Amino acid sequence: MILDEIVAYKRLEIEEEKKRFPFEKLIKAATPSPSCNARNFKRALKPRYGDAEGTSISIIAEIKKASPSKGVIRQDVDPVTLARLYQAGGADAVSVLTERKFFLGEDKFVTEVKNAISLPVLRKDFIVDKYQLYQSKVIGADAVLLIVAVLGRDVREYYELARSLGLDCLVEVHDEQEVDIAVESGADIIGINNRDLRDFTVNLKNTEKLIKKIPDDVVKVSESGIKTSDDIRYLRSMGVDGVLIGETFMRSADVISAIKELKMVR
Repeated sequence: MILDEIVAYKRLEIEEEKKRFPFEKLIKAATPSPSCNARNFKRALKPRYGDAEGTSISIIAEIKKASPSKGVIRQDVDPVTLARLYQAGGADAVSVLTERKFFLGEDKFVTEVKNAISLPVLRKDFIVDKYQLYQSKVIGADAVLLIVAVLGRDVREYYELARSLGLDCLVEVHDEQEVDIAVESGADIIGINNRDLRDFTVNLKNTEKLIKKIPDDVVKVSESGIKTSDDIRYLRSMGVDGVLIGETFMRSADVISAIKELKMVR
């Protein structure tokens, strides 16, 4: 499976990073001021009530150069320029892929984006080691992605550590069992991935299926396969608070207009 290959490579990569920058040194770098420069990712995703026609969905706009299923999505990607366009278009938060081999990301992209915009920044990677949580804090992330399919029931321990460092967590699920684990972990932001990480097929109906199992007080995010105004209307009708959109914006010739179009959906 693609996920297994990514995780196996990530574990090897982290062990090499620990040799270059020891864990003890990283902890010291991350812990002096846990809340320093933190931006509230969760607050950015809460539904905002506007006119009488309804509530707009919050948008997490993603910077993603490539993926295992699509290959290179956009060649000429400057993370800072793109992040500024996302903010100008009205995005509520920015997600930055940092996985190197399969998604062509870099840790430095988080720092560069954080310094260029005022929106909360999500570090999106495959977290397999607590080292990465301290690392996320050091590079300037406001939130991290925790994938239940990767961490299993250990997600609670990772969630609690991340929160102690001042990081919000988007806890990602793919099926009903993973929803139960996420809820039991205490997650206050749960992302439903419409992409099956085993074969990377996408089905928006997965959000409709799983959202019913998530408590009302938890912020609900739908991820993957979201492209049109009709998709936004459909997900909003399900009770979704926010959406994470990458490829649609990455392929757009007019990023600002693409975001504004989805933000205006009622």
